[in-house]
Amino acid sequence: MAGFVANTQIHGHSVRESKQLKGRKERRPNRLFVLLFLFSFPPFLLPSFAQNKKAVELYKKAVDALSNRKMTESLDLFHQAVERDTGYTDAYLKLGQVYEFMRQPDQAFQVYQRAIGQQPDKPTTGLAYQFVSAYLLKKGNYRVAIPHIERYQKLFAPQSLQWKRIDRMLQTAHFGEQAIQNPLPVKPQPLSPTVQAFPSQYFPVLTADEQTLVYTVLKPEGDEDLMVSTHKGETWSPPESISPLINSINNEGTPTLSADGRTLVFTVCQGRAGYGSCDLYISHKTGNAWSEPQNIGPVVNTRAWESQPALSADGRRLYFVSDRKGGMGRRDIWCSDLGDDGEWKPPYNLKSINTPFDEASPFIHANGLSLFFASEGHLGLGGYDLFVADSTATGWSNPQNLGYPINTSDDQAALFVSANGTHAYYSQEQAASDGKQRSKLYVFDLPEALRQKVRPVSYLKGLVADARTKKPLNATIELIDLATNQLITRVQSDPQTGQYTAILPTGGEYALYVIGPGYLFKSLSFDFTRKREGEGLTMSVPLEPIKPSEGGAPAKETLNNLFFETGRYDLADKSRTELDRLVKFLEVNPTVNIEVSGHTDNQGGTANNLELSKKRAQSVVSYLAKAGVAPNRIKSAGYGETKPVAPNTTEENRKLNRRIEWRIW
Repeated sequence: MAGFVANTQIHGHSVRESKQLKGRKERRPNRLFVLLFLFSFPPFLLPSFAQNKKAVELYKKAVDALSNRKMTESLDLFHQAVERDTGYTDAYLKLGQVYEFMRQPDQAFQVYQRAIGQQPDKPTTGLAYQFVSAYLLKKGNYRVAIPHIERYQKLFAPQSLQWKRIDRMLQTAHFGEQAIQNPLPVKPQPLSPTVQAFPSQYFPVLTADEQTLVYTVLKPEGDEDLMVSTHKGETWSPPESISPLINSINNEGTPTLSADGRTLVFTVCQGRAGYGSCDLYISHKTGNAWSEPQNIGPVVNTRAWESQPALSADGRRLYFVSDRKGGMGRRDIWCSDLGDDGEWKPPYNLKSINTPFDEASPFIHANGLSLFFASEGHLGLGGYDLFVADSTATGWSNPQNLGYPINTSDDQAALFVSANGTHAYYSQEQAASDGKQRSKLYVFDLPEALRQKVRPVSYLKGLVADARTKKPLNATIELIDLATNQLITRVQSDPQTGQYTAILPTGGEYALYVIGPGYLFKSLSFDFTRKREGEGLTMSVPLEPIKPSEGGAPAKETLNNLFFETGRYDLADKSRTELDRLVKFLEVNPTVNIEVSGHTDNQGGTANNLELSKKRAQSVVSYLAKAGVAPNRIKSAGYGETKPVAPNTTEENRKLNRRIEWRIW
């Protein structure tokens, strides 16, 4: 991915520097700057004397021209000096500096190599070694860089500060050489030309179902906006402005979305009231409309620089980059959680992730465990590399480099990995015919070696509606781990459309509850203990009103997360999640009385089935009574095999018939 776009803020706010977005012109270097440049040789650099007096005279004139900012004249005079005396090492070194200053690295590399060839083992060539080593690393020519870096390191005392800095370069070269010899099978493909409608587009983020794409674009007039495109069949729709309330005449960039695509956080550096140089803003989508963006507040935003947000799937955890005080380096990754009161909690520093160098562009996978980020502090192929670390019971795991060619000698940033762990999206810069850099969006299949490191997740999406009127409902969807009875995620359905998206982790048993005021809760069960690959599911969820319609039958639901051993009526421990949910429902609705009924399939004998169904229902009622529910509000009944919901012709159908129901009475 050579040339990958390195901007981790928005246009003009790169990982390398932060400056105003618009209107800044490059200033000519002042005299003081040039003088400092002239005498910027390291302390060990001693003058080398030319044999030709004319060469020395030309050298002195070149220095004078340089001090007067006559760069072209100075360059010509230095060239004349080395033509007069090809062994004039000091002139080659100064000539290399001028080329550096004029941003002509290829020419600087050539003359510095000439200087090294003349005095390969003398301290005077330290400046040349420094540039040549960095140049070769930047080009990804690690094999050639290694001997230069090794000779450069010998100029310094072992374990000195400069020796350690050079040793880091040497480690990078060896790591890069090894990575290139073991490339990953990555074949990036550009997204549809329909999406690539602007001079540059970058920082893509998607919903869990990969059907909605939001990204930053650079328009011809220099304005940056957030655009949205939807996947229809095999193609992407033409991009549209995400909202007139979000995009403005100023620049908006680096978006992040919740899994359902209804919570957006993005960065603004000018044009809106803020607390620092760049602030984070948040907007929520209801129906098809986004709310007026709000500054996320002074707990997250400070007088410092905040940018590059990354939301968790449920929108309740926010990772971002800041250069505020208290970090490990200048720019660190921080994290804040959304409290039950709707306020963001004080951010904490990811100390085991951050380094004394800069980190950038965090992305938290939909599994909530895998954190992708860019760093120039962890060992990589040079510059910013992409890494992944996992959240464990004891903290974050040791960050792992994503490898070549995902990482190259260029800066890498802002990778998005799909919920099912199969696709990765990014942006890549390329030189256009006018010589300017243009960025396009790409996707590639995540290599199996990396896919093994990313625990995939499924998603459940659909709409919640009144079971009788079909009216969309605003409901709460909660996912509970049955093994631990812990809340995994909580999301809301859209109050206008009833649409929802909930992430379903793989590798466990989970209960999902859909809860709406005035309705019986819906209980769903998901067993992913043997399932690894994430697969999306679509399911509409009808909720039964507590109050029956005129002359209608009482509302009822099935408790899908109760577990019994075959032929027994003792409740398994993992049934507590369901039973506690029922207790809470009865507490919230103190005037509601329920009947708990047991049902079986037709296996095992009619009399035995009837007795078993009665005892199982009674087990549930006994649990409710012990939990504090008044006995006069609950009763049990057993119907055995008399009320099947499906023919007892298959094991799947018989499983449906073995159930516990509850209804209002």
